[in-house]
Amino acid sequence: MPPFDPFPYGLLTMIVSLEAIFLATFVLISQNRLSAEAEHRADLDLHIGLLTEYELTRVLQMLDAIQHKMGIETDKDSDLADLEMGTKPEDVLAEIERLQQHVLSRKKPTA
Repeated sequence: MPPFDPFPYGLLTMIVSLEAIFLATFVLISQNRLSAEAEHRADLDLHIGLLTEYELTRVLQMLDAIQHKMGIETDKDSDLADLEMGTKPEDVLAEIERLQQHVLSRKKPTA
């Protein structure tokens, strides 16, 4: 009886290669999906952080108004004035984009 798959095991090699191709494809699809989810979470975290910053700024402004109305003196060296300044989302997004461009420009090899 002649052997089904002679010495180089061509059929077995082809089956294993196809399995590796499919496995690599599934892994890459899964990583792509996870990457998209991570990007969505990061975007949501940014929105929540900006909303929290806005709310805290408003609370500090209200506390400052209450303090002023009650006639309580403020410490001149405090950082309260800096904290009461509003954060503009477009400024934050522009800074993030600038930092991303800086990182990308550092990664590119110079030719």
